[in-house]
Amino acid sequence: MGDPKGFMKVARKESGNRPVLERINDYGEVEQTLNNEDRKLQASRCMDCGIPFCQWACPVMNNMPEWQDAMHQDDWKLAIDILHNTNNFPEFTGRICPAPCEMGCVLALHEEPVTIRENEAAVTEKAFERGYIQPRPPKTRTGKKIAVVGSGPAGLACADLLNKAGHGVTVFEKDDAAGGLLRYGIPDFKLAKNIVDRRLNVLMQEGLEIQTSIHVGVDITANELYENFDVICLAVGAMKPRDLPVEGRNLKGIHFAMDYLTQQNKIVKGDVFDESERILAGNKHVLVIGGGDTGSDCVGTSHRQKAKSLTQIEIMPKPPHKRDFDNPWPYWSKVLKTSTSHEEGCQRLWNIATKRFIGKNGHVKQVEIVDVEWAKGKSGLMEMNEIKGTIRTIDADLVLLSMGFVHPLHEGLLNNLEIEYSDRGNVKINKKHQASKVKIFATGDCISGASLVVTAIASGRKTAADIIDYLHEQDDETKLRQEAKVNSAK
Repeated sequence: MGDPKGFMKVARKESGNRPVLERINDYGEVEQTLNNEDRKLQASRCMDCGIPFCQWACPVMNNMPEWQDAMHQDDWKLAIDILHNTNNFPEFTGRICPAPCEMGCVLALHEEPVTIRENEAAVTEKAFERGYIQPRPPKTRTGKKIAVVGSGPAGLACADLLNKAGHGVTVFEKDDAAGGLLRYGIPDFKLAKNIVDRRLNVLMQEGLEIQTSIHVGVDITANELYENFDVICLAVGAMKPRDLPVEGRNLKGIHFAMDYLTQQNKIVKGDVFDESERILAGNKHVLVIGGGDTGSDCVGTSHRQKAKSLTQIEIMPKPPHKRDFDNPWPYWSKVLKTSTSHEEGCQRLWNIATKRFIGKNGHVKQVEIVDVEWAKGKSGLMEMNEIKGTIRTIDADLVLLSMGFVHPLHEGLLNNLEIEYSDRGNVKINKKHQASKVKIFATGDCISGASLVVTAIASGRKTAADIIDYLHEQDDETKLRQEAKVNSAK
């Protein structure tokens, strides 16, 4: 521990964001960076706790005290090596993670946790800048062939570790570029895509094969995949959006949030769409239904498209500004979160349900809403009830449905593989991440439902370890059969 009293001498200092009036005119990353000296001072605030609750709160179990100390000591090489022991992609989580580690930091008791997330991004950027992150292909190959379907954070994390173990790994991605949610789900103003490409280049130089524009189940059949690979790992995400089947749902101008965000990310990349295909917020009254991160991303994107007005509604109650007594430290903090997109301007409403969409000439123009309240029902579960006399309408020329995802898409690959689903419609697995069919594994959101990028990375890492164990077991069984055959011949 470089400075045992660092947390007493140095106050928490965040990097801050670019000015609102500047950033809403482009898609560049919003967050700024601190200089090296300030960054090292922030790392010195780590208390090196006997029980590192920050690590306990982190899905990938990053060794926070160790790499914070290395950073404070100006040993950026050691810091990135420690980070890479537990996290394949700290440059991603350092930008877009909600930092459960900081919620578990002991200093969070005084609402001044160590700036762990920002420090993580800084370490990785310094490591790339100084050339510490270089391709390191495995020295030997096992001859095993593994197909990973999906190139999101879970699929890439799994594929990376399998490739490092010497197996031949092919990642299949249906889109025209790899990255999944990282590329087409998260706006550039939160995660610039050159950051994604930079890591992908390292992975491919290490021997990872990535095939894009290959829709498994369409361009290549499930049977072909099953016959040509020793293991299949499904990392297809949870892409079935939750819909809102109320009157007027078929009106034009109502879109799923991910369709909107994906299209804009492609526009930023340079793709061209016909005017009839474009989903644009420019000079429109925009309503975002759903209060999560994806809804927030829709708000930020609508600002950059120059929306006339922005409203975001959420059916659940407004979270408190501070932890409630039943949500103690160091658990996940269920408090009100204001994103950089919200800071740019947005009316936010809670306890609001949508009654119907009202249109004119086939296009949505208004949305009828009602206030609701939540209370425990006879079953003990929370039940929603409308409040009488609160029905009203709000103007909306563009409605973006951001109510989460229900499960992975069953049609096509998953149904063709004839695998089983859980009660919630996710891919059913055992404790070793194996699906119901031999040599098929699954990882990430397709087994858990939509979650955090860091949780997906953690899932991918665990699944890779289970696949490696499985292949070792298969080799052992093959050797035993061969030995038995030789012995019987004698």
